Formats: sequence, C-alpha cells, structure tokens
Amino acid sequence: MYKMIMEKKFAENLITFRKEKGLSQAQLSTLAGVTQQCVSMWEKGSMEPTMKALWRLADIFDVSIDVLVGRKDY
Repeated sequence: MYKMIMEKKFAENLITFRKEKGLSQAQLSTLAGVTQQCVSMWEKGSMEPTMKALWRLADIFDVSIDVLVGRKDY
C-alpha cells in the first residue's frame, strides 16, 4: 500500500516539476537520457525509474530525491 502511494506521489510530482520547468515529455527525456516512453510511463505510474534516473531527475529539477518521490515537501 505504502509503495503504491509513493509511486502515485512520484508520478504527480514528476508532472508538476516538469510543467513548472516548462518542459515537454520529449524535452525531459532528452535531459534525463531516457526515452519519451519512459517519462510517459513514469507519469502514468506504470513503471518505476532506476536510481540513476532518479538522480538525474532530481538534478534537473534541483530537488532532493526525497522531495521528488514524495517523502518530503519542497
């Protein structure tokens, strides 16, 4: 149950942070070094990012991984 909540929070945060930066899924995928399909699946909550991808995303959005996955507020 907790894992599902965290996955949903990550997906919501990813969408929010991406839109705040004014990035499309394609632009974010290029910056993160993944496919656009990966970004889409993360935002739908149907796939989890790797640790490497989480680090890249946190750097792109200038937040901690804890904030990105919803363990802390920013």
